[in-house]
Order: sequence, then C-alpha cells, then structure tokens
Amino acid sequence: MTYFFDTYAIIELMFDNPSYEKYRNFPVKLSILNIGEAYAVILRDKNKDEADKWLSDYNFELLEISPRIMARAVHFRFMRKNNISLTDAVGYVLSLEDNLKFLTGDKEFKDMENVEFVK
Repeated sequence: MTYFFDTYAIIELMFDNPSYEKYRNFPVKLSILNIGEAYAVILRDKNKDEADKWLSDYNFELLEISPRIMARAVHFRFMRKNNISLTDAVGYVLSLEDNLKFLTGDKEFKDMENVEFVK
C-alpha cells in the first residue's frame, strides 16, 4: 500500500504518535500545500530553526497540482459542504488521481472511501 500523507499524518509522525509508527518508513507523498501547512505548525509550536531543519531533513515526493486537480478539489470541497480545507481537498483528489490511500486523522474524512483514518 502507498499513501498520500495529509498534513495531519505528517504532524503525528513528527511528534511520534505511536499510532503512526507503522507509516514511518513509507515514502512521504504530498503536495506543496501540505509542506506549507506542516511548516506553519512547526513554526507555531516550536520555532523557525526547527521548521527549517524539518524542511531540509525530510525526504518528500511532491505531487503536482495541475489546474484540473485544483478544479476537481474545489468541486469536491463545494459538494461536501463541510469543513474540509482546500489543502485537504487537493490532497484527497491527488490521492484518488495517483491511486494512493489518503492517510489522515482529520474527522471530516472518517469513514470516507479511499481513506486510512488513524487517530
């Protein structure tokens, strides 16, 4: 199984949540939007040096956000009518597009198709 790592999953791995330990050695596939969100969380919860270190040390596989992906994500978000962020919508659509399981603990995705929900 290969996964798209939602920002939630990235943060849980960084903070050593034991529930996410089994995902530690998987390739981290995500979008540039997730990197921005994760960097912001580290900056807020720790400091700029830690955020910069995380950015330089982590090995990511970035998936491209094409105009078609963005349009699908906006439509998905519009149709769901709940609190899914644009970053999460883009990630979910990218996971579908690239045949990846969407790894997250965000409650908005619980029980959704193609989601591995881990709290």
